[in-house]
Amino acid sequence: MTHKDLEVWKKSMDLVEDVYKLMKQLPDNEKYGLISQIKRSSISIPSNIAEGAGRASTKEFIRYLDIATGSLSELETQLLLVQRLGFSNSDESLEAEINSIGKMLYGLKLSLKKKIN
Repeated sequence: MTHKDLEVWKKSMDLVEDVYKLMKQLPDNEKYGLISQIKRSSISIPSNIAEGAGRASTKEFIRYLDIATGSLSELETQLLLVQRLGFSNSDESLEAEINSIGKMLYGLKLSLKKKIN
């Protein structure tokens, strides 16, 4: 099994696509600021899942899932800033995706920790 078989990786890839669509709506003057940072944090989620899955140990995989979880929280905060700054309205579908991925990451980490113990 590879990272491509993981449902959480697939959903996080979908999230990146949705984030990129939203970023097209933001003002051009945010291109090198908030937009760039949001894109990086969104890309970091599936990237760290993939890197962790490719590592030699379960402990390393968990560590990379923790990094992906941190990037997910960072993305959530940045999207809230987009709303607070008036660049976009609340996007409930993105919020639901973020919550779903967060739960999936948590569940996968728990499952992997059980394998270790």
